[in-house]
Amino acid sequence: MRNPTLSKYLMKLLFWGLLLFFVLFYPMLISFYVFLPLLIGVMGYLFISGIDRGKWGYVLIALIYFINLEVNLSLPFFLILISVLIVYMTFYGTLSHLKKCRICIPILTVLLIDLVYLGVLLAYDFIFSTHSIMLDTILLYSLIVDLLVVVVI
Repeated sequence: MRNPTLSKYLMKLLFWGLLLFFVLFYPMLISFYVFLPLLIGVMGYLFISGIDRGKWGYVLIALIYFINLEVNLSLPFFLILISVLIVYMTFYGTLSHLKKCRICIPILTVLLIDLVYLGVLLAYDFIFSTHSIMLDTILLYSLIVDLLVVVVI
C-alpha cells in the first residue's frame, strides 16, 4: 500500500525542485536564445501574490529569478525588484476593487509591471547615458507571452 502523505510530500518536493531548476537555468537560456520571453511580469505577479498571501517561498523564488535574470542579461541590478515594488505600493491596492473579475487583477498587474519596468529602464538609460536593452519587437513579444502565461495560470 502507498502512503498518501509520502506521495504528497514527494509531489511537493518534485514541484519545488522543478521550479527551482527553472528559476536557475531559464535566465541562462534567455541569454543564449533571445527569442525566449523574459517573464518579468509573471515572476513579478508571483512576488506580489507571495507578499499578499504571506507565502514567502514564492517571494524567494521570484527574487532568485530577478537577480539571476539581471546578472545573465547584464541589466541594472535590483531594477526589476524596484519596479515590482513600485507597482505593489502604488497600484496593487486599488486593483483589489476588481475582486469580481478574477482574471483582471493578474492581467493588469502583469501589464503594469512590464510597463513600469520599461519606463524605469528607459529612465535609467537616459540618466546614466547607457544602452541596456533594444526596444524592438522582442519586448512586445515578451509582454504578450507574459499576459498569456498569467491567463493560463
